[in-house]
Amino acid sequence: MTPQPVPLSPPVRRADRARQVADVLRQQIHGGAFDHALPAESELAAEFTVSRNTIRDSLALLRDEGLIDRAPKVGTHVAQRKYEHGLDALRGLKETLRGHGEVRNEVRVATHVTPPPAVARRLHLSPGEQAVYIERLRYLGDLPLSLDLTYLVPDIGDPVIARDLESNDVFALIEQIAGGPLGSADLVLEAITADPHSAAALQMPEGGALLLLERLTRLEDGRPVDLEYIRLRGDRITMRGSLVRPSETSDWRLI
Repeated sequence: MTPQPVPLSPPVRRADRARQVADVLRQQIHGGAFDHALPAESELAAEFTVSRNTIRDSLALLRDEGLIDRAPKVGTHVAQRKYEHGLDALRGLKETLRGHGEVRNEVRVATHVTPPPAVARRLHLSPGEQAVYIERLRYLGDLPLSLDLTYLVPDIGDPVIARDLESNDVFALIEQIAGGPLGSADLVLEAITADPHSAAALQMPEGGALLLLERLTRLEDGRPVDLEYIRLRGDRITMRGSLVRPSETSDWRLI
């Protein structure tokens, strides 16, 4: 049989190459690969085997994201770094950002509510049974990072709102009250844009990028006790985790 010719790949557009380079540089910035200044355009062009115009396009993307500053005769410098929020362990924000500074909470609401039926079902509450609702604006130093809306089952939530919510993670308080560790959580993470209220609270532009984390947390015995809707600033938080492929889904054999 005569071998069939391998089809040639279409030429890669400059815009596509620029995005590819920007993706690598973005993670290098987040990972601290550059102390402050990025390498010169010529060095980056040689490293990525692209033209300097492609490098300029890549850096323009990162500048528009607010990650870098650029100026003639000054070069390219890191403007801000993101804080890593792990996805492979059940931790509160204070635990997650330990070592970066003090996390404090502005408690905006702490009250009893009749939750929406969908929330009541997730928390295994009876129809009409009240939940404890907490709304907190969470800061790292003076920087607002997240807006957290939390529903708690009443036997846990009632003593939680009697404690110091300004300086403690709710997770730590739940464990103190329950007398044992939390067990597991189901989470959903999606990208949304900041509505006017969220943007004003988080001191960011309306329509800016937010990460919305929905998390249902259970005690060690599997009982659901905490349902949260957490809006995280997409310009200051990056999600990171380590995943393992389940052996039962791996099929590396070729037929």
